[in-house]
Amino acid sequence: MSEKENPVVEPDELVDEVVERLMDRADASGTALLGEGGLLTEVTRAVLERALEAEMTGHLGYEKHDPAGRGSGNSRNGTSPKTVLTDAGAVTVAVPRDRNGAFDPKILPKGARRLAGFNERILSLYARGMSVRDIRSHLAAIYSVEVSPDLISTVTDAVVDELAVWQNRPLDAVWPIIYIDALWVKIRSGSVVSRPVYVAVGVDMDGCKDVLGLWVGAEGEGATTWMAVLSELRNRGVEDVCIVACDGLKGLPDAVTATWPKATVQTCVIHLVRASLRFASKRDHPRLVPALKAIYTAPTEQAAGQALDAFAASDLGKRYPAIVKTWQAAWSEFTPYLAFPPEIRKVVYSTNMVESINARLRKTTRNRGHFPSEQAALKVLYLAVRELIEPKARDVNHVAAHWKSALNAFALFFEDRISAQ
Repeated sequence: MSEKENPVVEPDELVDEVVERLMDRADASGTALLGEGGLLTEVTRAVLERALEAEMTGHLGYEKHDPAGRGSGNSRNGTSPKTVLTDAGAVTVAVPRDRNGAFDPKILPKGARRLAGFNERILSLYARGMSVRDIRSHLAAIYSVEVSPDLISTVTDAVVDELAVWQNRPLDAVWPIIYIDALWVKIRSGSVVSRPVYVAVGVDMDGCKDVLGLWVGAEGEGATTWMAVLSELRNRGVEDVCIVACDGLKGLPDAVTATWPKATVQTCVIHLVRASLRFASKRDHPRLVPALKAIYTAPTEQAAGQALDAFAASDLGKRYPAIVKTWQAAWSEFTPYLAFPPEIRKVVYSTNMVESINARLRKTTRNRGHFPSEQAALKVLYLAVRELIEPKARDVNHVAAHWKSALNAFALFFEDRISAQ
């Protein structure tokens, strides 16, 4: 028979054809998509029962109704109904039994009441900052499933061990850039107080970003705690960092250089710009931004100093002297940026990918209001990080479009401390 008479059907085409038939049948009968009797519910039930029957056949060694099973010492013994929670909602499945009671299916193990995908759905909702009450309401509204608070706590508590392993994993020896910052969360400890969560985000030799760790501190961000955080990173294998980008917290540069003596401490340019704009009326922002850009895009430190002097002497500088003071106070940590070649400047300044992590974490914590404990806060933040980042996944986490040219610039600028692969 020719290929024309017997065409090859691609898997995707077959799936599309099956889905089309199911949707046509649902439209014709008015069947709902979810809920008892819904299209996805019935398909999920059929797939699970077919898989369970296949497992039973493998367990017994012969097909259903096959005469070969006579006298084999074990046989099918009907089914038992079992309701499981799936991504399509609650599904009641007919689980086959054998007379010896030895059948232990893998797709739906004994005692299991949830498929793995359902647990991931709960974790995904939790990672978005939804409370236990919000998750219960969401599952009830979307899947018509009543889930107990204890179940949600059990599922989310399962990541605690995973969090501990992640927090203590070994790290690469050399990092071109590490960004350090703190975000604030409300945690109940007798009363609800705001506490800093210290975040370190590294850019590795492949130009991929990775959250290196999360640490909850006491009230008030301090350089002493940062010293402990940086020491932990060093103990986990980070021997050298070319550039550590941070805000202007007093004592933080000393903590960085005490940990990695050769590191260049760079005040984050975006932090400086944002701090400046906080002092100014929004109607002046369109004029302020170009004036500040003239400072941080200057070709040399001398040219940047002249641009700052020009701004200080302008009407904007006189109206907002606090902005001038902000740049003057950060000058010694800002000026290393001016010595970098354009390829490194672009990577250091363009922290949008890193900022997107912080923005997502802040959104997650805002959704929750406050957390009952430090561990609860870390669970939510870790799950958010887990959804955002897959280490070494270049398509998801790549920071710079032209990273190889930046890496070569790092290798030249920082000499023998880094090598371009």
